[in-house]
Amino acid sequence: MRRRPRLRPAAACAAVAATAALLSGCGGDSSGHASAHAESPGSSSSSSSNSAKDKAGMDGMDETEGMDDKAMGDPSATPADKIADAEITRGAFRLLDTRPPGMDDVKGTAWLAQHKDGTTVTVSLSGLKPGAAYMAHLHAQQCLDDNGGEHFQFKKGGATTPPNEVHLMFKAGTSGKAVTTVNNTRKTGEDAVALVVHPREAMDNRIACADFEF
Repeated sequence: MRRRPRLRPAAACAAVAATAALLSGCGGDSSGHASAHAESPGSSSSSSSNSAKDKAGMDGMDETEGMDDKAMGDPSATPADKIADAEITRGAFRLLDTRPPGMDDVKGTAWLAQHKDGTTVTVSLSGLKPGAAYMAHLHAQQCLDDNGGEHFQFKKGGATTPPNEVHLMFKAGTSGKAVTTVNNTRKTGEDAVALVVHPREAMDNRIACADFEF
């Protein structure tokens, strides 16, 4: 990982003040960086209710520095639907009203496998913007319930980063497709009921959600 330059005292104070202003503006679950973002014309009210949770995780992206990259996804890992002796469930992605413009063709599947070594999640998507970065997270509510609601956590109220949450980070290829897999050493049980995908730079603009079929 690239080392961050040290801030001088004055710059550090300015950075802290800017961060405080950002959190106060959004109400302060996963990963990414804060950025300006536009809502689609048909955005529902769930966008604002979810944005604080998502942006908190965006700031938390820095907490993953130094973490093994595979904690956020590994395209070469064994996919969830190919793991032997696992309890596997799947869900098809459905578009959400909070998606940004240009995301009307996104479709795909998510798989969740629970096995002796924990939990494996795989996401496969098409219709993405080529070369763009995306995040996906396990959620604790179904897609029709506030677009998935809050992120699933193994320890509720705990850290908003892996391994307490299950995050996947990936980039779309030149054809707009992406596949990646992430592993966690704990089983989710039936408490992780959906997976939501977002643009990495506009985390409250949830693109699509997949309900798992337990």
